[in-house]
Amino acid sequence: MAGLQIHREDISGRVTLRLEGVLDGKTALQVQTSLEALRGQPVVLDFTHLREFKDSAVGVLTRSMEHSVTLRGLATHHERMFRYFGVATGAVSSQPYYTPEDILTL
Repeated sequence: MAGLQIHREDISGRVTLRLEGVLDGKTALQVQTSLEALRGQPVVLDFTHLREFKDSAVGVLTRSMEHSVTLRGLATHHERMFRYFGVATGAVSSQPYYTPEDILTL
């Protein structure tokens, strides 16, 4: 059965929530509850150890995001998804989605 484990690490006054397993719309509610309990504290959400990350989770998570939440370990696709919802990921792609050379060589 697919599930999500949330491992909490307190280091130097910053809480890191390391997510392992499958993050989807349903399991994102668990993360949202954890974020609401930590409201006002600096939190790092670490997505590095996820086996699967469904796009539906992004919409759920953005409801409880604050400025004090830092995102770590996101794939480019999910960075883009968070930005669509107005959440800064700290990473901005310096390359365009495609270059003219890519089009001309097809």
